Amino acid sequence: MMLEEVAEALAKGCREGREREGLKALYAPGAVSVEAEAMPGGGRETAGIAGIEGKHDWWEANFEVTGGDVAGPFLHAPDRFALVFSVEGRPKAGGDAFLMREVALYTVSGGKIVREEFFAAPQPG
Repeated sequence: MMLEEVAEALAKGCREGREREGLKALYAPGAVSVEAEAMPGGGRETAGIAGIEGKHDWWEANFEVTGGDVAGPFLHAPDRFALVFSVEGRPKAGGDAFLMREVALYTVSGGKIVREEFFAAPQPG
């Protein structure tokens, strides 16, 4: 796949709630994911599809998504693109609803995503 095809496929899958399908189809087996801040009980960096799926498991276990949007893709040839995520949700354990915005920068090699990096917007308070 070419850069634009990978970018469009990931953006479409995220908009349709099919992120897990994208992991299997669009990511290289050794892909690296880097969060803006350390994950609870872990670090900022996760490697491999199973590790990235574990991040999705944690998110789904802890948060309910009530709305949101995916902007992009924004291409940076020859090998990168970005998406901007706006997520509305609430903690499943109780608490206030939130609006989270982040930029995700993806690096593509050999037609697969090999690295994703998330940049978080500061939260009020």
